[in-house]
Amino acid sequence: MADLKQTPLYDLHASLGAKFVPFAGYEMPVQYARGVMKEHLWTRQNAGLFDVSHMGQVILRGPDAAAELEALVPQAVQTLKEGRQRYGFFTNDEGGILDDLMFANRGDHLFLVVNAACKQADIGHLRAGLKSTAVEVVTDRALLALQGPKAEKVLAALVPDVAAMGFMDVATLASDFGDLWVSRSGYTGEDGFEISVPEDSAEALARALLDIDAVEPIGLGARDSLRLEAGLCLYGADLDETTTPVEANLVWAIQKARREVGDYPGFARIRHHLTDGPARLRVGLRPEGRAPMRAGTPLFAEEEASQPVGAVTSGAYGPSTECAISMGYVGTAHAALGTPLWGEVRGKRLPVTVCELPFRPSTYKK
Repeated sequence: MADLKQTPLYDLHASLGAKFVPFAGYEMPVQYARGVMKEHLWTRQNAGLFDVSHMGQVILRGPDAAAELEALVPQAVQTLKEGRQRYGFFTNDEGGILDDLMFANRGDHLFLVVNAACKQADIGHLRAGLKSTAVEVVTDRALLALQGPKAEKVLAALVPDVAAMGFMDVATLASDFGDLWVSRSGYTGEDGFEISVPEDSAEALARALLDIDAVEPIGLGARDSLRLEAGLCLYGADLDETTTPVEANLVWAIQKARREVGDYPGFARIRHHLTDGPARLRVGLRPEGRAPMRAGTPLFAEEEASQPVGAVTSGAYGPSTECAISMGYVGTAHAALGTPLWGEVRGKRLPVTVCELPFRPSTYKK
């Protein structure tokens, strides 16, 4: 791991007994002593603290920032109100997804959070596409996620004003740890917050949160199973440059006006998929038995069929659902709820059924 970067909280993770793995160029904690299963369930019942400082934080400044960003994404940026945030994605000329991201209107600028593995490419994409907007990469702040049903009570003990925030609200709040850039969002299906904190105060804030009984540190392993239960996509697994938002079942993230008229890359193909339907769709999959069907598992319409009709892109055992769960892409003729399919695992065909997403209802603060 000599060539890997470390987040500002690396020493804290080590002191907590984290097991590290390489991820997106960083040495990241995949789990702690409790193990992935208990970390997952703790987050669903209490509050889990995640280090997501490897992700990219970017500020866009300039009078045309919203209009110029809107030319790169299918989402409506210019109508986003101050203090609010949206989920979005960069698209290429074929309508494929270059990355998914969060973007927020913070008054005199836009604030973006992009995926760690894509952040250098995203920054280059922004600088090439935004002709009059300054692209500032934030390098002096860490990023934490506090997720779970007790997240509000926990964070409000340190920063009382977070209690008034609704889902997808953003705010800059004063604290004993400096100004915190807080959003009421996350990627677990739970209520919670993402908190950008000055790097030199990150460990102090993390320790203050961990000193509260309801909070435990959570690694990448549980973060993955939590987002899968919530039916949320992982870029590079469930989304890539060949996948359109319509194929990915992410039409909900494109505002209605932007579905009908747009100057963003790939609009023509996305519009075609919206009107005529794509050849494949992302679906939920429920394998029989407890053994999960993991990424790469081919899917067949019949047990003896020779040609697959799709493949699994994410799969695991769901600690909260107490069953195996997967997501994947299948031809639209096989994408209806309840469709029986067969997944090939280690040379054996096993039954799996197309099911509704998410696997577990989300509990976001409304």
